[in-house]
This record gives sequence, C-alpha cells and structure tokens, in this order.
Amino acid sequence: EDLHSGATAAAMGGVTDVLCMPNTTPPLDNPDVVRDLLFRARGEAISINTTGAITKGLAGAELTDFAALKNAGVIALSDDGRPVSDDDLMREAFRAAKAAGLLIISHCEDLRLVNGGVIHDGVVARELGVRGNSRSSEYLAIQREVSLAEQTGGRLHIAHVSAAQSVDIIRQAKQRGVRVTCETAPHYFTDNRLCLTVEQLYKRDADYRMNPPLRERSDVAAVIAGLRDGTIDCIATDHAPHAPHEKQDFLSAPNGVIGLSTAVSACYEAGFDSDFIVEKMYTNPRKILGLPYSQSEPRSGFGGNICVVEKRNWVVKPDKLGSKSRNSCFKGATFSRRVKYTFSGGKLVYASDCV
Repeated sequence: EDLHSGATAAAMGGVTDVLCMPNTTPPLDNPDVVRDLLFRARGEAISINTTGAITKGLAGAELTDFAALKNAGVIALSDDGRPVSDDDLMREAFRAAKAAGLLIISHCEDLRLVNGGVIHDGVVARELGVRGNSRSSEYLAIQREVSLAEQTGGRLHIAHVSAAQSVDIIRQAKQRGVRVTCETAPHYFTDNRLCLTVEQLYKRDADYRMNPPLRERSDVAAVIAGLRDGTIDCIATDHAPHAPHEKQDFLSAPNGVIGLSTAVSACYEAGFDSDFIVEKMYTNPRKILGLPYSQSEPRSGFGGNICVVEKRNWVVKPDKLGSKSRNSCFKGATFSRRVKYTFSGGKLVYASDCV
C-alpha cells in the first residue's frame, strides 16, 4: 500500500479520516519521517493522521522522543504489531506518554504465548495440524497494559479486541476508573450468514489469517455484547495490506486483512443501525484521539465530511476495493448496503456510479 492507494480505499468505504500506524517503511519513529509523511499526505483526498512509534525501530529496546514526535504531528503512540515486551520499559512509556499528553494504542499480544501459532488454538488448529494461538496471548497482555495504565494514570487504547475474556477485563477496568478505551474490527463480530469464525480456516486460505485470529462463536457473541453495552468504544478496520504473493502460502503468509472499503457495509450486515455506526466509527474515535467532532448532528457532515449509504446489494470483489492489495476476508460476500458517495472537506472524493 502507499498513501494514495490507501486513501482511495478509504474513500470508497466512506472513510474521510484515517490513523496511520507506525509500522511503515521507514517506521514513524523520528520527527523527520513523520513530517515527510504528513507533507505528502496533504495531497490526498482524505485526512491522514499519524501514530508515532513507542520504541526506536519498533525494536522494543529504547523509547523514542515522545515530545518531538508530538511536535512533528503525531496524535498517538504505538508499536502496533510488535508490542513492547519489557514491563519496565512499557511502564516508562506510559509515564512519558502521560507527560507528553499522548494516548498509547496497544496491540495486546504476548509473543511468548503465541509461540508461532498461526490460527486460533482449538479444534480447528488440531484438525489441521497447525500450531494454535490461544486467547491468553491476548487477554493476559491486556491485563498487563491495564495494570500499567492504572499504576501510572496514563491513557490506554486497546486495538482489535477479539476474545471474550478480553472484553471482561476491559469492562472491569472501566468500572474501576482506569483510563482505558478499546476497539474491535468487523471481522471479529460478523457472524450469522457470513460466519467469520475460526471455521473459515478449514479452507487453508491465508486471507482469513489475521492477528489476533478469527475466534469462536462465543467470542463473537461477547464482542457484540461489548459493543452494545459500551465496553468496546470503537469499530476500526485494522487495515493490513499484503501483496498477493505474500498470501499464497497458508502457513508462512503474514497476518492481516484489508478492511477500509468494506467496514461500513459489514457493520450494517451485522445488524447495526446508522446511529450506532456513527457513534462507533465517528464520534467515539474522534473523542479518543482528540480530533474535532460535532456533538449535535454528526450525520449532517461536520467539516464537510459526509458518507452517503444506499440500500443496494453488491458483491465484494477484492480487485475493486481501491487498495493495491487483495487480502479481504469478505471476498465474495454479498452486502445489502454500500457507500454511494463520500465527501471529504466538502469535496466529492468517491461516487459508486463511477466504478
């Protein structure tokens, strides 16, 4: 992916603002790289915000200069798919982030517990004869992050929640007053007709491999419940593009799926209404990230940002999603809602009639 193809995919999905993670090439670990990305992003049709790296080179060994990154334009910090394993260093990161007034976004995964697992640990993994990735690798990492946030008073946002135990831990932390928010992604709550659960992995298709992995129906139910009761604040995409040749081999392929172009449609398909989607994909994310938003009429197009959705069946074709990548776990699905128009900053940046 590059800035232009990513922005194109976003516009096709009705998304007018994105938050770029720091695991780019080169990583967003110093002010010069951040300023360069933001300068180039000005020419795109949508707004591109940035997350700075917690550690230099995403190596988990030495903290970056948080104040300098903030001055360059980052609005949050993360090491994304390479979580900081050192407890003391992560505690220091929370304290430094609090001093800098920055949010920490955590990809919660204990790599020691993952131990090379490629899909959810359970019956499917055993029947396929592949190493599994248990829920504990996620929820125990969440427990640590919550504990560090509680100790330091720092702000924590947990990315892509997928497991039932994770939802429970976050719910209890919020009840104690911990400054924690979280998100999930459409592939973790889309059940019923689409059935995006671990059973999809029987196909041995790497386009259904992501991190955290697709889990069981009980986890899907818990994630939906967490969305409904407000435990889970946001719906994000965790858009992770990979080249087709990288996804060819089931076992060696990198984890991740694209999702910018399909998220809104998938939310409707999961049974959520427009007000709910606006709250989870617009109001709450902007509140958490400190971006301006309209408290009264968000659907009126605050700042000239408008997504128009129509009732119309469409089939997801990976080569028609704007991205350079094709790794969509919704490929071949029929959705009953689609984005018809996207306006960004008052300008029409996407019209479905043109494709």
